Amino acid sequence: MEHQIVRKHTKEIKIGNRRIGGEQPILIQSMTNTHTEDIKGTIAQIQQLTAAGCEIIRCAVPTMEAAEALAEIKKGITIPLVADIHFDYRLAIAAMEHGADKIRINPGNIGSKDRIQAVIDVAKARGIPIRVGVNSGSLEKELVEKYHGVTAEGIVESALDKVRMIEELGYDNLVISIKSSDVLMCVRAHELIAGQTDYPLHVGITESGTITSGNIKSAIGLGMILGQGIGDTIRVSLTGDPLEEIKSAKIILRTLGLRKSGIEVVSCPTCGRTQIDLIGLANQVENMVSDIPLNLKVAVMGCVVNGPGEAKEADIGIAGGIGEGLIIKHGEIYKKVKEDELLPALRHELLHWSD
Repeated sequence: MEHQIVRKHTKEIKIGNRRIGGEQPILIQSMTNTHTEDIKGTIAQIQQLTAAGCEIIRCAVPTMEAAEALAEIKKGITIPLVADIHFDYRLAIAAMEHGADKIRINPGNIGSKDRIQAVIDVAKARGIPIRVGVNSGSLEKELVEKYHGVTAEGIVESALDKVRMIEELGYDNLVISIKSSDVLMCVRAHELIAGQTDYPLHVGITESGTITSGNIKSAIGLGMILGQGIGDTIRVSLTGDPLEEIKSAKIILRTLGLRKSGIEVVSCPTCGRTQIDLIGLANQVENMVSDIPLNLKVAVMGCVVNGPGEAKEADIGIAGGIGEGLIIKHGEIYKKVKEDELLPALRHELLHWSD
């Protein structure tokens, strides 16, 4: 029997026009890297990310102008918008008044209980969830001392302290996010907190790094966390184009069997038999299929010796030779085409796909 991840049950909450937690699918999140005050540029980036598969977007709100810009940004987008707030509680209130579907705050840097209460009052009146975010880098001094350093236990205690504080102030429409750039500490923290709360969890490896190292760290960390059924939304944090985050998140979810949609591209490693530009071809295929809404496996093989055999498990595949290539369907050679026609021929087959 195929192994299937059993997800831990969490409370279901509403973010704009989407729901997370409960039986809902894990949603992919990213963050804009435009200046939020640049309304046109921010809308353009969010639309691009949405087309790639982003389902929740977060925008930095460092100024009152950015908070006010959210009203216009909301008119140009279709996915829920999260306002990322640090230090100034007035920005959290303004962001909600200008259409934020959710706010991300660290109550530890917002200030006094009165200020937190003021934020909660607006959130409650508007039914806006609060994401309580704690990063290992900003762990309170007393917790660092208590646990003799930054630890998973300290991160969890910090997050649950803040959750309890908000609950005592009369609000429980919450999402929790605990992040660390230390992958194993981050995994351990999620294992601990999942047994102590039923609030939905937003999962990610923070400051994971550049596209190569960030992808590897995120795949390992998110794989270990999601593989235990923990997590309701995810973000792959990369130092690079946010579109790369979406691509990686989709692959991680699909690899774990947590998402079925989309074409999976498999390709053989290059070897001395390879007679075409396999690396270039595999990348071209991956980009070409990103907008085709099929649930298929596509194989890209480098030679006509092993290609047909290795492509047997795929729904459709291509294998390259000297100046020519094969289209393989369900493990059988379907047709032979010229090398420069391989890509368009594959696209044609996918666009006209029927089993």
